Amino acid sequence: MKGDDKRKIVLVGTGMVGMSYAYALLNQNLCDELVLIDIDKKRAEGEAMDLNHGVAFSGGNMEIYAGDYKDCRDADLVVLTAGLPQKEGQSRLDLLKENRKVFRSILEPVLESGFHGIFLVATNPVDIMARIVYEISGFPPGRVVGTGTALDTARLRYLLGEKFIIDPRNMHAYVMGEHGDSEFVPWSQAMMATKPIFDLCSETEGCHFQELLEIEEEVRMAAYKIIEAKRATYYGIGMAMARITKAIFGNEYSVLTVSALLQGEYGEKGVFIGIPCVVNRMGVSRIIELSLSAEEKQRLHLSCETLDQTYQDLA
Repeated sequence: MKGDDKRKIVLVGTGMVGMSYAYALLNQNLCDELVLIDIDKKRAEGEAMDLNHGVAFSGGNMEIYAGDYKDCRDADLVVLTAGLPQKEGQSRLDLLKENRKVFRSILEPVLESGFHGIFLVATNPVDIMARIVYEISGFPPGRVVGTGTALDTARLRYLLGEKFIIDPRNMHAYVMGEHGDSEFVPWSQAMMATKPIFDLCSETEGCHFQELLEIEEEVRMAAYKIIEAKRATYYGIGMAMARITKAIFGNEYSVLTVSALLQGEYGEKGVFIGIPCVVNRMGVSRIIELSLSAEEKQRLHLSCETLDQTYQDLA
């Protein structure tokens, strides 16, 4: 981060996801300077104007303006939400080839500006888009962070909190793997406080493992249901991105399920995937290896294989 401690973010893409994130930044006073970039410059200017009219009501004095790629030079964070949206009935992986072209056209001028901060990637399919950013940028892997399964994990904890009538923040469970159809919940590692979820379930009237599997399926299908109902998802992911940003700027060493590069952890290599990571001002400072069961390891392996195969198919 820069010596003057001014927290600067450049947001590329002013669609609903980008602007939900920008609105969360403003409400939580998470940065000092926010630059909006979009292929539609007028749209970026209008969004900056609209946000600026809310600055007086926020807790800080954020500087918000529409800019261009030169503004990336001294940014701490370049956040990528640009790309084509997922349409109803379209899998995340169908989006890929089109969005890779979009990313190439963005990354060249960002890198030319001299940017040397952290990339936060939210564009779907996020694990593969993060890998593309890593490959094109040549950045150290810790400085490319995908939103991964951070939102899926939040959805899971919300549903578990509802099921067991517990504050979701005290439900310690993760969604791991691809942000998509092959994601899974390692139930062997799920806890309420330090109590294993299996013990909690056996003590709860009418709770069976089948119910936990139904919650897992509900998490997996949540995006499809929201897209069917309102054509897109954006508030949840905007909040997840704000949470990751807070962990970076606050140098929190928080554990979040972001998309990071596996380099031998869980016996996997070369794939960006959603896993519990320690996030601080360096980006992903380390990956946490959970004691997965043999079946859970296999599910992670299959998720890695799915992502790697899709990435290879791009070549």
